[in-house]
Amino acid sequence: MELLPRSPAEFGSARYWDRFFRQRGQRPFEWYGAFAELCPVLHKYVRPRDKVLVVGCGNSELSEQMYDTGMCQDIVNIDVSEAAIRQMRERSASTRPRMSYLLMDMLQMDFPDAHFQVVLDKGTLDALLTDEEEATLAKVDQMFAEISRVLQVGGRYLCVSLAQAHVLKKAVEYFSQEGWVVRVHQVASGGDKQQFVLPIFVYVMTKFRKVPGSAAQILEICPEEQDRPMRVESAERLVAAVKDRQHYALLCSQISKTPCREQVSLDLCDRESGKPRYTLHVVDSPSVKLSRDNHFAIFIIPQGRETEWLFGTEEGRRQLAASAGFGRLLTVALHREQLYEGMAGIQAELSGKVMELAPPGLPARQQVPFLSVGGDIGVRAVRHCGSSPLSGDFVVEDVKGDGTCYFRRLIFLQNRNVVQSEARLLAPTPLPGQKKRRKDKKKPSPTEPPGAIDKSYLCCEHHKAMVAGLCLLGGPDALPGELAVLVVGLGGGSLPLFVHDYFSQARVAVVEIDPSMLEVATRWFGFSQGDRMQVHVSDGLDYVAKLAAEAPAQYDAVMFDVDSKDLTVGMSCPPPAFVEKPFLQKVKTILKPEGVFVLNLVCRDARLKESVLATLRAVFPLLYARRIHGEVNEILLCQAGPAGR
Repeated sequence: MELLPRSPAEFGSARYWDRFFRQRGQRPFEWYGAFAELCPVLHKYVRPRDKVLVVGCGNSELSEQMYDTGMCQDIVNIDVSEAAIRQMRERSASTRPRMSYLLMDMLQMDFPDAHFQVVLDKGTLDALLTDEEEATLAKVDQMFAEISRVLQVGGRYLCVSLAQAHVLKKAVEYFSQEGWVVRVHQVASGGDKQQFVLPIFVYVMTKFRKVPGSAAQILEICPEEQDRPMRVESAERLVAAVKDRQHYALLCSQISKTPCREQVSLDLCDRESGKPRYTLHVVDSPSVKLSRDNHFAIFIIPQGRETEWLFGTEEGRRQLAASAGFGRLLTVALHREQLYEGMAGIQAELSGKVMELAPPGLPARQQVPFLSVGGDIGVRAVRHCGSSPLSGDFVVEDVKGDGTCYFRRLIFLQNRNVVQSEARLLAPTPLPGQKKRRKDKKKPSPTEPPGAIDKSYLCCEHHKAMVAGLCLLGGPDALPGELAVLVVGLGGGSLPLFVHDYFSQARVAVVEIDPSMLEVATRWFGFSQGDRMQVHVSDGLDYVAKLAAEAPAQYDAVMFDVDSKDLTVGMSCPPPAFVEKPFLQKVKTILKPEGVFVLNLVCRDARLKESVLATLRAVFPLLYARRIHGEVNEILLCQAGPAGR
């Protein structure tokens, strides 16, 4: 039996609906949304004494269920299908005396103005607004105008919808421009029996008198897990918020039926601020042999450790999931702008949401474990927040590493998953003769890391490789008495500080384009200038070009550790201009004949990387590459010729 229309336009045809209901017979037809799902929302906006109009009622049981449960009984139902109205009159004539069914077109209603407190529409707007043709939009405008006319001030138009973008946008724009309050509720799903993958929404349009000259709009969204609505600033933002929830529902449906071939990432945002609170990665391990207890687990990444290879890369998370021995591991990263109430608080907050991401085949009522390193959520203390015209927003934070060590990190928030600079913090040591702390005295908080910088330790593996590159200048006895080193890119200052302190005769010049970074390095990373350490606030390109013209062949080593601010390029370090051939010729010019050029290269674009290597070889015939395990960084050691022996 063919019940679907030949084209979407037939949804607006009375002839189609007459044929539909005659063929379907007495079986009720529900577009979407069972009464049990809709009831919690309808109860908020329909009062027992309200006079309710249901437009496009069809042969749905919604009105009957509202009547029978006592939600409301003064209900008028209208439809353009004579067959549907006849069926519904026969079903309710003897049992529901206060409810009526009328054959009427909602575009031309016979009711007087301000006759109803509630107009209820379940799928009717969706059926009418099948496209955005001029004729269709004109019908929708007529529908909205009639609904507005028959509603009292303070009355509510409740529209049950799948919230296609063009449908929601049209409704929101029309009624918000009329001065109505617009609120969109997401309806809680009914579990496995729900007919549609996409969530169901109820638009609640509350009629207010339009204030002449007022442009204020009240637009709100109320997600299924929250009772209190969230205010949004525009119709576009409201449509986007609904779209996010639709995408999430599609994702949950997909990964609940089949394993993920690729890792899935999503952010859960804080309700008040709208900022990300948790970042989740869904990692499936097909090789894990499943038993009853190892289908699914949640892994909380300790604060401050989300940038580590094991947690911050796809390969690392894949290894973590396999070693944990679960078919699906959901990793959860915590954000620095948020406060957390320990592991128990996080578990209580996430326990409902994470089950929406459960794998197929999870046994019923299965306890899902929450895992972490050492059973806690780590320590993160933000020491400084700043902003620079060149580097953007940045933070300096102290985090607890694996074990008892603490580290200080500089993070550029435009690339928040990359540690820009890192230094180990020294544990506090008592002064000679200082008495031990009495037992009854207050102990230092375990969340308060020490403050002094360990300048003798290089945290970053690529910095260690860069320093090791100085061995190309010769063995310990062959190194020049006064080692002249130029470092382009200061960051937290760890690299130039280590070279300065380890090589007691080294003269280190640092070029940094951003004066804010010099302030950060000095205040937070123990950096200082002196006779053998000078910082020049300048563009590295200009500084090297000037040196090449005025003072060639003066450096034993030139080190580039410069990040790129252009995230659209497949190379995040250095900026492309630093590896162009004319500039590399200038770098060669300022090096002594046996000097070494050390470059930190971070390039994910294979073709671009090959081009960079070819350009380097054209200028420096000797090129050595040192890959950093678990990182994209590659340290390139370049020389014009071998060092003398």
